[in-house]
Amino acid sequence: MRVGDIMSVKVETIPASATLDEARERMWRRNIRHLAVVESGALVGVVSRDGLERAKGPSVREAISGPAVTATPHTTIREAANLMRGNRVDSLPVLDAQADVVGIVTVSDLLDLIGKGVDRAPEDPGRRR
Repeated sequence: MRVGDIMSVKVETIPASATLDEARERMWRRNIRHLAVVESGALVGVVSRDGLERAKGPSVREAISGPAVTATPHTTIREAANLMRGNRVDSLPVLDAQADVVGIVTVSDLLDLIGKGVDRAPEDPGRRR
């Protein structure tokens, strides 16, 4: 399974020059936890609700924790999970070959995928394989 199979394609973006209040309002209105931050049409980072709370400056640029860790639609789910874990991020913007943002995958998306398997009947706990 690939990131392209589970990513959200409606990615909310915000300019790096936007205010922290504008970012908070957009997240609240859309009920989301991450915004892709763009400048001159290019991805410059991701801002999360937590990042907004820690930010000291007036603009979204100050809430970006570092360079965006990204994936492609062809990245495997395992690779995406390892990227998130290894870089301690909760989301991966998904970029196409032209570096355009085409989606986003979050920890919640991965948990939803894992959770789909819980509908199976539990195995007999006394039985060993």
